[in-house]
Amino acid sequence: MDVKFSLSNGTLRVMLIGELDDCSASFVRQILDDALRKYNYDDVVFDMSELNFMDSTGIGVLIGRYKYLKNKNKNIYISNPSNTVDKIFRMSGIFEIMPKIS
Repeated sequence: MDVKFSLSNGTLRVMLIGELDDCSASFVRQILDDALRKYNYDDVVFDMSELNFMDSTGIGVLIGRYKYLKNKNKNIYISNPSNTVDKIFRMSGIFEIMPKIS
């Protein structure tokens, strides 16, 4: 699992690469928390184009960051989920709180 960040025009893009599951959740949670405190941004886009798999633990990681960001009045979006991840997000209702953008 790898996580890359880019900041442009007030948007922090978070690219998740690999598999976000029980084995990688703690690592990803720590990296995300550090970056969300470090950068100055208005919007966060989770780019899922390189994410191959996510389980319920991964969803929990995203929900935790969602709560943190909402308390800071930040906007959160999901971008480019694979078909598999898109299906998981639709079934879990993630798109209700984190809209999908192109």
